[in-house]
This record gives sequence, structure tokens and C-alpha cells, in this order.
Amino acid sequence: MENQTTIRIPFRLTGPGLHTGRTVTVLVRPATSNFGIAFRRTDRVNIVTQYATADKVGSTARGTTLGSGRHSIATIEHLMSALHGMQIDNVLVEPDGGEIPILDGSARPWLQQLQRVGTVQLDAPRKYFQFTEPIHFEYPNTGTIYDVEPSDNFSVECTIEFVDSVIGRQQATISDYSEYADQVAPSRTFVFLHEVEPLLHLNLIKGGSLDNALVFVNTELSPRRLKRLEKTFHKDASQFKVHDGLLNTTDLYFPNEPARHKLLDFLGDIRLVGCFMKGHFKVFKPGHKANAAFAKYLMDYINSKS
Repeated sequence: MENQTTIRIPFRLTGPGLHTGRTVTVLVRPATSNFGIAFRRTDRVNIVTQYATADKVGSTARGTTLGSGRHSIATIEHLMSALHGMQIDNVLVEPDGGEIPILDGSARPWLQQLQRVGTVQLDAPRKYFQFTEPIHFEYPNTGTIYDVEPSDNFSVECTIEFVDSVIGRQQATISDYSEYADQVAPSRTFVFLHEVEPLLHLNLIKGGSLDNALVFVNTELSPRRLKRLEKTFHKDASQFKVHDGLLNTTDLYFPNEPARHKLLDFLGDIRLVGCFMKGHFKVFKPGHKANAAFAKYLMDYINSKS
């Protein structure tokens, strides 16, 4: 029987939020056995501790938000993914603002800090749920499908599909937690260029840039459009390059990086079930809204079996 873990010492990371652009410092603290993962904003007079479980999810627009209103905390998925990938059971996360920093758009900065401070075993057994029967869940009107097959281990097979786009159909897998650091954590968030300007008009992605997101282009860019993008991304047009549909000043880390990032997000969102699980997950066209609904479904299912 494996024991629960927490981090050895606290650590801090600072950066801008993806949507607000505001600089936020996050303090991640060790926690005791059976505490779980919880968040609390330190910029509020009345500090509220919110446990990271699917039934506490608020908005899922362009990310996963815990809670709602004045105490909500947005974009928790990359940190949650790193905690899941490192198999950490208990921590307290204290941001001094309403959004977890986007950093480089992946889970790697969080993973590196978790690796740096290290983990310690606690004196309580880890909470596992092992599936003994198949599970099937479909999210309405999206084509999103989740299947779980019984297994002695945790593994995920993630497939994405973007019709008539430069991404197309891609697949990414994780068959053991040991693969997470090198194969999943570095994968960056992505967006299509035609989505960027509407999001800016909605007062979102103020902290987004070509340094923390992959931007894909489905059409040829005119010189006039490139000039306009200078203002959008605060870069000289001469720095832009479009290669295989990717508008960036960097290259893909993996040919299937979008699928790997969707897998990264899924690992963060599914940790909201509140325990570790043993089963083989097949995920088709996942997204934050569907992930949160599936996590809530699994929470209810697991509770019904206990």
C-alpha cells in the first residue's frame, strides 16, 4: 500500500494570468495527511479555503476555475496537472490574486519547482479507486466521449480532432506516471489565430503571447494582417514565422504537441475527482467543460460504490 505525499518545503512562483494579465504570486505549502489539494486567495479580507474537487468548479471558459465570485481562482489546470503527474496528494495553494499564472503555457514550470523542493511520505495510505467495470460517458452536443476500462494501473489514451484545420486528428498517451515529466508536462497550450482577436474583444487573454501559447493559422496571412498582428502580440512582424500552420517564434516540442497538451489538461481536470484511480481512460475530443462534468460524474460514481 502506497502512502500519501506532500511537498517537503514551500515554494513560490510569480507570473501574469492568461486572461487578466495581472501579475500573481502563488505560494504552495505542504499539507497534512487526508488534507487533499486546496486553494485560498490571500488578497481577500475573509480568506476562504476551497478544496479542488469537481463539485466546486465554476466557469470552464478557456480554462478551469475553482469557485465563483470574489473568491474564484481561474486557470488551475496546469498546476493541478503537475500535482497529479508527480502523484502529490496534499498541498495548500495560496495565490494573491484570482488567476494562477500561465507561465510558459505548460505544466513544466510547476513540475520543475515540485521536483526542486521534493516530496515526503506521510503516515496515511493513499486513496485509490480501482474500476471493476467499464464506464462510458458522453458530453452532449460536442462529440466528446470518455471510456474507462478496468486496469491495475492508471493510463490515458487521448485523441483530438479538428476538422479542416492544420491540427487535424492527433493522439497522445501516458501509460505510467514516470512518463509525465518528459512526455506531457512540457506541452504548451494552443489557440487558433481566428480565435485570438474575439477573445481580446471579450477582455480575455490579456496575458497571452507567443511566449506562452502555440498559435495555429488555417489561412495564408497577408502583409497587412501580419502588420496588424504586431500590435496583438507586441512583436515586430519580422519575428513571425508560419511553418506547417504554426505562427510562432519557436518550434513544436512534439509533432503532436496539441494532443499532448489536451492530455495535460485532462490530467489536471480529472484530479478534481479527489482521489487517484486505477483504470485505462480513453478520451476523445476533451475540453475543460466536458472534463469537469466527467470528473463530477466519476465523483458521484465512486461515492456510490463506497
